[in-house]
Amino acid sequence: MLKEALQYLIGLGNTEVFTTRTGQEFASQPIHLIKNPTPEALVVRNLSGLVDYLIHNFDDQPPVLVHVASPTMVDVFSSYNQDFNRNHLIQAKALLPRITFGQFMDAESFNILLQSCFVPNDARAIVLKVIGNLKEETVSNVGDDGVSQQVTAKTGVATVENIVVPNPVSLKPFRTFVEIEQPESEFVFRMKSGPSAALFEADGGAWELTAIARIKEYLQGALEEEINSGKVTIIA
Repeated sequence: MLKEALQYLIGLGNTEVFTTRTGQEFASQPIHLIKNPTPEALVVRNLSGLVDYLIHNFDDQPPVLVHVASPTMVDVFSSYNQDFNRNHLIQAKALLPRITFGQFMDAESFNILLQSCFVPNDARAIVLKVIGNLKEETVSNVGDDGVSQQVTAKTGVATVENIVVPNPVSLKPFRTFVEIEQPESEFVFRMKSGPSAALFEADGGAWELTAIARIKEYLQGALEEEINSGKVTIIA
């Protein structure tokens, strides 16, 4: 056993590399790459922090690539090292409220969610009016389209009526960096007896493409001088 181990260790020191006629290279022993260290990315929580870093760190920095990876993440890379790995310099990750779609919640919690996590618009005001003036816990279906619902709500100082629940609704939840305008998209608004309510995303993810485009536009405006000088390239 000891003899075999010694022979194995000796063999490791005699590794040879062979080249075939097609140019492929093979080693006589397993070889493991010793990777060059790369810096851990600095993480910021907004786009302005990323812009400040890029504007003030170009004395000895090579040109960088800014990649808008998603509505909530932007990465900045420098050139390849000798292992063909990019140096990851800084990453912006949006700090956002937690919004749960597709899950029913009681009317009070839903009301708070709309007021705290959505940008005010006409549709939000309508939904808040419905939720805030409910007089009964019963939600019923109306019509023959399988979509419309109605609830009993207060519609005046002393008036109570059955009103149709708006559906779908165009809302602007906080889903991307606060420096850009939040994308507006459609949601299916449903209610159940209890009462409880839920929002279901209904735009097929189109809002994400809108958000990415707006992030790129914001960065192009903020880094115009660096882009024109060839120091920054932005992709999305």
